[in-house]
Amino acid sequence: MNSPKELLTTTQKALTVNLDALKYGTFAEIGAGQEVAREFFHAGGASGTIAKTISAYDMTFSDAIYGKAPRYVSCERLKLMLDHEFQLLIDRLASVRGERTAFFVFADTVSTSNFKGTNEAHGWLGYKFQAAPHDEPSEIVLHVRMWDKEAVLQQQALGVVGVNLIYGALYYRADLPRLIDSLRDNLEPARIEIDMLRFSGPSFKDVDNRLMSLHLLQSELTNAVMFDRAGDVLQPSEVLHKKAILVERGSFRPPTLVNVDMIECAKAMFIKEEQLQGRELVVLMELTMNNLLSDGALDAEDFLSRVDLLGDIGYTVLISNYPEYYRLTSYFRRYTKEMIGVAMGVNNVQEVFDEKYYSNLEGGILEAFGRMFRNSVKLYVYPMWLSEYESYRVRSGAPEVSREFKDAAAGALVDAGNISLHGNVADLYEHICKRRLVTSVVGFNPEVLHIYSRDVLRKIRNSDPTWESLVPAVVADGIKRRGLFGCGKPQG
Repeated sequence: MNSPKELLTTTQKALTVNLDALKYGTFAEIGAGQEVAREFFHAGGASGTIAKTISAYDMTFSDAIYGKAPRYVSCERLKLMLDHEFQLLIDRLASVRGERTAFFVFADTVSTSNFKGTNEAHGWLGYKFQAAPHDEPSEIVLHVRMWDKEAVLQQQALGVVGVNLIYGALYYRADLPRLIDSLRDNLEPARIEIDMLRFSGPSFKDVDNRLMSLHLLQSELTNAVMFDRAGDVLQPSEVLHKKAILVERGSFRPPTLVNVDMIECAKAMFIKEEQLQGRELVVLMELTMNNLLSDGALDAEDFLSRVDLLGDIGYTVLISNYPEYYRLTSYFRRYTKEMIGVAMGVNNVQEVFDEKYYSNLEGGILEAFGRMFRNSVKLYVYPMWLSEYESYRVRSGAPEVSREFKDAAAGALVDAGNISLHGNVADLYEHICKRRLVTSVVGFNPEVLHIYSRDVLRKIRNSDPTWESLVPAVVADGIKRRGLFGCGKPQG
């Protein structure tokens, strides 16, 4: 094993694997060519490692070998390839060399840029392997994007990532953060992005893939990762592809009745938009890394608690490196041209219109808003301040809180005159409102406006039982059952 500071070249890594007499297997590559297998052939000694290489490039041949999948560049297709080729190794070679061989299959299905440059350059890579002879196999699956402009450079980058994956799985699997960091060895950071990574099998039985995904973010291998309601890792492009998107950003520490009321009220309005008729909708709860690191260091237990609880109440979770909203909506535009809705409180509107957040842009706030509001983006603003709401009720002379009053108050609180914006920024906000790119949330529950996550967290830690009435019942049950956020623990 090499020292942590020593960086092997791609050829050195491939040669090290080739000289490991225990490892023997198949390379199956579809789409871009046989870039990974080529690295092992070039390194020398490949006859000790490679049982077979195959590139079933023609779709008819590929279907005949592996069976059909919804898409050729997909996780489903990769899984068919890994399983089929691994079973062939066992069937044909186990009786011959199974006592002295740990078999493996590397597979990828990839799309590089075509001659028109119109298609997405991305792919799925997988490594299925035995840690020792006769062991049950383990798997590593990842999704990669290649950002080079030329197909030949994309292919070269894919070959490097494939070698890094195989080498890391064999020699770094006792240190998975190191394995993840090594995936970009010998590549400039801007050349690739790895936005999904999943470990499975006996070699990784104690691995939480959510934490591994979080390490992708920390290592800047990607800018966003996604989890489904059960906490399983998702590949964002497969979830967001050609879908309308509604997102709410928050701390969710813990998720409260306000969080749920905000997204559900916004959703009720969003689905009535004319542009959404007949379109599929994805609803996301999003946290930023800034939020997760608000206390200065990442608390893995705290992170998992938030993801678990949001899943308990039925939401898909996105974790991003995008503190600015315009960067978040630009990220969504990678995958869809459909309408994007952003649910936020009045306090978040003030942050969005604060020019200090855009000092790094040459065009300042105007450039940011040009990116943020292009192609059908709309803000759904929720009245977060109970005091402002009550003040409006008193000023209006309303004797009681009717449904009509609630909706009128919501609209009034979102008016430029009721948000502390000044000068040109106030004019910009008024212009955006007139274009109907910002709208007030109606139908909200004023009885929950006093709830703040930080207050609920304090009550939990102080063993104040009133916190349970401030969160959804399933969240309260999850917090108590799992002892989250210090619930049931003595405070020292």
